[in-house]
Amino acid sequence: MAPIPGSGLAKGLAVTLRTMTRKSVTEQYPDAQPELPPRTRGVIGLFEENCTVCMLCARECPDWCIYIDSHKETVPPAAPGGRERSRNVLDRFAIDFSLCMYCGICIEVCPFDALFWSPEFEYAETDIHDLTHERDKLREWMWTVPAPPALDPAAEEPKEIAAARKTAEKLAAAQAEPGEEQS
Repeated sequence: MAPIPGSGLAKGLAVTLRTMTRKSVTEQYPDAQPELPPRTRGVIGLFEENCTVCMLCARECPDWCIYIDSHKETVPPAAPGGRERSRNVLDRFAIDFSLCMYCGICIEVCPFDALFWSPEFEYAETDIHDLTHERDKLREWMWTVPAPPALDPAAEEPKEIAAARKTAEKLAAAQAEPGEEQS
């Protein structure tokens, strides 16, 4: 059966009329904060203690918007007769958000979980040069990162956490025993 001429036009006008009769909903943004989904991607936060200056994030960034500077520092041996070690110390970590395309590749490739998505989205600037945020600002955004979703309650505890808990329990038991003998 052939379509009736003008039926597409009638359907389009019906959609337009339905939309025109609905009440519009306007969010008054500055006065009322929007309800964001729990894992919103706003800006990238830096957990500086986990950063080993491996430069993976800067190398993998397709926009080259991550700037990292570091220096080597000599660490004394942990035990007598050991050798000195060198480690990288972070001097500068900056992200130019005027170049960033928010792809999340830097967060995915970080092997030490130093970068996270923060739901913060109010960081507009009047000058484009001010969109390069240094590690102090990135660290502030880290505290707005929501906690990860809860694990499956039926899942077994990770081996690392189980080992750490057992060690802590042994230390607590060892510290409690001398106290009991003295009393």
